Amino acid sequence: MKRNKIQLLTAAIALLAPLLTMQHADAQPTAAKVAGNPYIAKNDVTWTSLGKDENDSMPLGNGRLAANVWTEQNGDLVLLLSSPDTWTETGKLVKLGRVRVKLSENPFAGNAGFNQTLKLGIGEIEIKNGNNTLQVWIDANRPVVHLEAHLDKPAAIQASLEMWRKTKPFAEWTEADQSRVMSGEANPPAESDVIFLAGANQISWCHFNPNSYYPFLMRQEHLESLIASTKDPLYHRCFGAAITGAGLVSTDNISLKSKTAAKDLSLAIVALIQPRAVSPASWKKDMDARVKSVTNRTLAQDKQAHQKWWQDFWNRSWINVSGKDETANVSQGYVMQRYMLACSSRGEIPAKFNGGVFTVGHDIADTVKQRAAIHDADYRAWGDSYWNQNNRLLYWPLIATGDTDLIKPWYNMYLNALPLAKGKNQLYYHHAGASYPETMHFWGISNLGDFGKNNPTNEIQSHWQKYHVQGTLEVIAQMLDTYDYGHDNTFAAKALVPFADEIITFYGQHWPRDANGKILMSPSQSLETYQLTAVNPTPDIAGLMSVIPRMLALSTNLTTAAQRAAWAKTLNDLPPIPIGRTAKGKLPPLGDGDPDGTITILPAEKYGKPGNGENPELYVAFPYRIFGVGKPNLELAKNTFAARRSPQNTCWGQDGTQAAVLGLTSIAQKAAIAEFNNYGDQRFKWFWKPGHDWIPDLDNGGDGMITLQNMLMQCDDKRIQLLPAWPADWTADFKLNAPYQTTVQGHVENGKVTNLVVTPAARIKDVVMVKAGK
Repeated sequence: MKRNKIQLLTAAIALLAPLLTMQHADAQPTAAKVAGNPYIAKNDVTWTSLGKDENDSMPLGNGRLAANVWTEQNGDLVLLLSSPDTWTETGKLVKLGRVRVKLSENPFAGNAGFNQTLKLGIGEIEIKNGNNTLQVWIDANRPVVHLEAHLDKPAAIQASLEMWRKTKPFAEWTEADQSRVMSGEANPPAESDVIFLAGANQISWCHFNPNSYYPFLMRQEHLESLIASTKDPLYHRCFGAAITGAGLVSTDNISLKSKTAAKDLSLAIVALIQPRAVSPASWKKDMDARVKSVTNRTLAQDKQAHQKWWQDFWNRSWINVSGKDETANVSQGYVMQRYMLACSSRGEIPAKFNGGVFTVGHDIADTVKQRAAIHDADYRAWGDSYWNQNNRLLYWPLIATGDTDLIKPWYNMYLNALPLAKGKNQLYYHHAGASYPETMHFWGISNLGDFGKNNPTNEIQSHWQKYHVQGTLEVIAQMLDTYDYGHDNTFAAKALVPFADEIITFYGQHWPRDANGKILMSPSQSLETYQLTAVNPTPDIAGLMSVIPRMLALSTNLTTAAQRAAWAKTLNDLPPIPIGRTAKGKLPPLGDGDPDGTITILPAEKYGKPGNGENPELYVAFPYRIFGVGKPNLELAKNTFAARRSPQNTCWGQDGTQAAVLGLTSIAQKAAIAEFNNYGDQRFKWFWKPGHDWIPDLDNGGDGMITLQNMLMQCDDKRIQLLPAWPADWTADFKLNAPYQTTVQGHVENGKVTNLVVTPAARIKDVVMVKAGK
């Protein structure tokens, strides 16, 4: 097969992509800015009947502390408390606890007149029955749940802690037992939670990690020499909460109740998560001080500040779609996904794709094996590792929404693990740089199920993950976009450049060169689909071709001459993006194409039978945007899309994102509809259907957000392309963020944009109106 000329042409296009000449647009009519986001309230959710169990919950949170909130038929209110940072000594993400609130007499016990509303605009759940009101909110500025009751008639309130973690302590397990646990052969044990002696008007509890899985795993993966020089992320982590309230008294160590009945009642649940505590007693001392601080505050002022945070959050950006019947679901789904990330991603550790902090379950016997059909609240399918390919989808859309505070935990996970990743590379490969496995614990190394118990080598044994390190190139791409949008030089100097330098160094030093002096990535794999035998995988090549020119374009004040020289050499040494001819319009199964077929991009230069349902050849469109609307050789990328082996538009399927980037309007529209209608079977239907993952499937909603954003706007350096894949029969009002600290706001109807406001105004010259394709 004659490929050389085609390959060289494609590589040249890819290398020049970041330097393409910017187009200019005629100035569009402007209009006064909308004062705030007028589209949120219509997405509020109201239920008119009491719930039954945890499957009838609504989500609430402030990014560090969250709760599934539901009612039961007797009128009880239940809060299942959670956080992205509550990790046990076994490396498992668990809940903070469950709190049950009772009123007597309870005015909410009957369904007649009952209303429960999730008020998105102010981050609050309100329950009403006549003039009786119950308000629940988690302070946006501190880790406190507030509950306020305003009633027609005096009532008493009782709050009780419900705990289920009373298992055999980890310290009592032998190393053989621990090995069984960590390899997935047994359910992970953990120390029981600590319930403290009650105070006069306070109950408190915590989980303290006296031991840690970390050293055991490090030894299993031949990293014991790094234990002393790295921080154990689990040892002595301590997390818990306290319940208190004016007019409440403790009845035992797990319950509080009113001294007297009253019309106005309130209580606070105060959380405290410490990455490293001396002991449960020291944690309790710090908790008591925090409770005192909270009770000395003015509730009305805190509530006002809380509501302002949410108002400011929603004012950062919006997309409100209208027109056809399906657009209401698309618009509301976009809002709900963003809301759930705001509730769960301002902590130390990022939200997880497989359920985030909003997984639910019910109490089961210790002897029952946890599984999808029956499980407690700490269970999640696919466990506690992070899959880069899944989790990235939660965070890509938050760049255009302007939610940089929500992205920080995602970047910090990789940055905090960078010293360990560098040390691991030196031990394993004896060269500089850093690499991270596709599936990893939040501290940066492979889980034991993938690495293999008692594995004598330093290679991951799972054929799904063995050579899969490409995801960090995508993290660099996300960081570059974040920098381009905000131009935060501190972020570039302390995060982007150090991280990108180590990853590019790995690629530059890890692989041998072929006879032509080009990097030869072999043995390798192309994502999880083409495993073990792939040569020069397209996602890795495209990723480097995309990010290195952008790194070289950074101000020389941010990079060193040595870094730039090394990056340029790696770029120069890259092989071209593999291309070939499809057989009858379909990707050739083993790389052997039809000489008379259509030219397309291939998943790798050489590859075997597929082992998963990804389309790695389309990483040239998303996430790396080498090909796309307004860029050369778009037809080649469209032909590649048409030949893709695995169409999929929900869960982590990429049809929507890649079709939008390529201007394939009807396909992108279909995918957006599918993604935002992929409802789960819980009452809050935006706890997305698990697909391949768990409930809520947050990569499904993230995928939908990326699709919708790229249908509406695509940015390439200074160029802002509007309507690159927007259907003419959809109307929208929008405000999105763009590079160079820019916002773009307007109205689109019948394929035309009106009321366009670009801030700063000088950026209007960089706007290009695109006639959408089909």
